[in-house]
Amino acid sequence: MSQSDVWSAKKLSLLDRFLTLWIFLAMGFGVLLGYLWPDVAKLIDKFQVGTTNIPIAIGLILMMYPPLAKVKYDVVLIAIPLTCYFFFMWLVSFWIMHKFKANYPQATAVAFTAVSNDFELAIAVAVAIFGIASKQAFATVIGPLIEVPVLISLVNVALRLRKRWFKADEPA
Repeated sequence: MSQSDVWSAKKLSLLDRFLTLWIFLAMGFGVLLGYLWPDVAKLIDKFQVGTTNIPIAIGLILMMYPPLAKVKYDVVLIAIPLTCYFFFMWLVSFWIMHKFKANYPQATAVAFTAVSNDFELAIAVAVAIFGIASKQAFATVIGPLIEVPVLISLVNVALRLRKRWFKADEPA
């Protein structure tokens, strides 16, 4: 079977064919809304919780719904334990550093070091040992996709815990 036969034999689903269009429409809607209603930014800013802007977060989720809808159950089975692992390891490390009377910069450095993994090395090893199409390689690729958003959310947790646990570190 030639390369052209392989490409022609695979039909793209409706979602795959129009995914780029969906994302550009969502982005265009945001630009158009800002152009037609310049004060919309002030309204949107009223719905901010900490560093998270709720309308923008909802808009991003809606924009990313089509690619997320394609996520297979295997990804969920990998993502849930990884997310729990990142949160648990970070919180335990941060709490232990607090109990050891470390200052805020030390506690955050240790906590983020505890959850940051050498996924690049893990991906290379999994691909070398099991092959690029293996489930093991797939699982290691999912790790960084979960790690980055979880670590970003943990930054917000660290900032909130700083006010509660590290009051002495606050500038006067």
